[in-house]
Amino acid sequence: MKAVFRLPWRVLRVAFLALAAIVIAIEEWGWRPLTAMAARFAKWPPIGRLEDWIRHAPPRVALLLFLAPAVLLFPIKLLALWLIHLGRTTLGVVVILAAKALGTAFVGRLFILTEHQLITFPWFARSLSWWRATKLRVKSAVQTSLLWRGAARLKRRISIWVRRRSRALRPH
Repeated sequence: MKAVFRLPWRVLRVAFLALAAIVIAIEEWGWRPLTAMAARFAKWPPIGRLEDWIRHAPPRVALLLFLAPAVLLFPIKLLALWLIHLGRTTLGVVVILAAKALGTAFVGRLFILTEHQLITFPWFARSLSWWRATKLRVKSAVQTSLLWRGAARLKRRISIWVRRRSRALRPH
């Protein structure tokens, strides 16, 4: 009976690992650069003062601020779906991707600014601890998978090719 479940389990595991690899890749190559980009805005004094205020906000205010981008971007995502419904698929997808990038940048920055307030909520601290432990386990499993190793090799090859091309195109 166990043999019957091996193939479906392997297929499900590969699908899960592929999905997890996508999530990890988005976090590694999306969350960090977008959050760093949002941090650059703090060099402008009004944004710097706002960030200082956010850092020192009470925990409940910090929680509301942390959730604000999801609420504020919801109408934009509805607009994107409406555009897709109207047949403006490309524009709708571009709006969704822009909203996701903007949301990721601001949620990431807000998390950095509010983490110390947010972990005062026991449920948040437990959830964050669970997420980080789960992410490490999944990341370890994903990074040992053939799919990830193949993607890493491809990325290295592309990087080498780009470096060679840029050297060849540079004036001597």
